[in-house]
Amino acid sequence: MIFETDFSLKKYNTFGIDAKAKQFKAIHSKEELANLLKNHDDIFILGGGSNMLLTKDIEKLVVHIDIKGIEVIDTNEDFVWIRANAGENWHHFVLYCIENGYGGIENLSLIPGNVGTTPIQNIGAYGVEIKDTFFSCEAMEIATQKLVTFNKENCAFGYRESVFKNELKNQYIITSVTFKLTKRNHLLNTSYGAIETELVSKNISLPTLKDISNAVINIRKSKLPDPKELGNSGSFFKNPIIPLTVYQKATIDYPKMPHYKVSETKVKVPAGWLIEQAGFKGKRFGDAGIHKDQALVLVNYGNATGEEILAISRDIQKTIFNKFGISIETEVNII
Repeated sequence: MIFETDFSLKKYNTFGIDAKAKQFKAIHSKEELANLLKNHDDIFILGGGSNMLLTKDIEKLVVHIDIKGIEVIDTNEDFVWIRANAGENWHHFVLYCIENGYGGIENLSLIPGNVGTTPIQNIGAYGVEIKDTFFSCEAMEIATQKLVTFNKENCAFGYRESVFKNELKNQYIITSVTFKLTKRNHLLNTSYGAIETELVSKNISLPTLKDISNAVINIRKSKLPDPKELGNSGSFFKNPIIPLTVYQKATIDYPKMPHYKVSETKVKVPAGWLIEQAGFKGKRFGDAGIHKDQALVLVNYGNATGEEILAISRDIQKTIFNKFGISIETEVNII
């Protein structure tokens, strides 16, 4: 195998951070991946680069998973089981499914990244998460190169969590994901966020899968910057889930704090609201900053380093805790 050396990862992470890889290799098949893993054990796996912040050069072999392909593996009158390889662009896959009349992931339109990393983070948006349509995934065990199939129960999905972020972290590389999608009687989710408002503005009373997707795309474009134009990784922080008692204590001083009920004893608070109330929205520190329209999004205006963006995130976390008594965690992986 031929490896690139001292390779810039600027085009391989949506923050546009110009970190370097000591060595770099794009992988296009499972066979190629297995061969590489047999001969190299000190590696860094890179997918779509959409949920990471590079704060330093990677002093090892960076393996970019670029395995392509989409295939229907089973179907009946109501459902289709469709498999997408890990290197497929997620949004392109969503559009492919919509064009073929397959429903269930239209609310996840325009989320950056590749298919292979979606189960790791259990990505979600507008009332839908990957776990809702996930059927299984195939992953290669790094130590043995054996292919293992994980079903939904195996993956232990949670809010932006999975077994691949916890017990099995750095042990497997996902090579493909299979989804169970609807072919008819689609369960359209229009109640979350501004989807309903967007549909009404377009005079759409009986929305199609495409209508839902277009509504989500319009909403995301109005709130979130395009990583191709302004470096970012989408939502940088998770919305904190806190004890009801902590929320009630905070509302003594901040009675307008929004929340969503999670259980009888816990609520979810929008991290963006907390960050905006703390005065960070729209602030810029050199080439790093917080987006002017969405406080959850940290941005690279051109030549920011990962360390500069990380420093801002830590300042935000500290300020939020001091002001509200609430801890917020990063959704982005810090490298």
